Amino acid sequence: MIDKILSIRNKDFLVAFDKLITSSASESDIIELTKELKIMLEMSKQDIKNGKLISQEAMHKRNLEWLNPM
Repeated sequence: MIDKILSIRNKDFLVAFDKLITSSASESDIIELTKELKIMLEMSKQDIKNGKLISQEAMHKRNLEWLNPM
């Protein structure tokens, strides 16, 4: 990826790319969680601790059944 970036000669593209990287880095520094999100995360941790898990495949099947009830 670095080699590809170094080979770019289009100044406008590089400026836009720099702005994208800079804005992404500063926006992702600290995220303040709401009270509700903290509660949901704690509930998720308890589910994991208690073995209340479902595989990705089972979840996908459940979602398809919910979207196509018949």
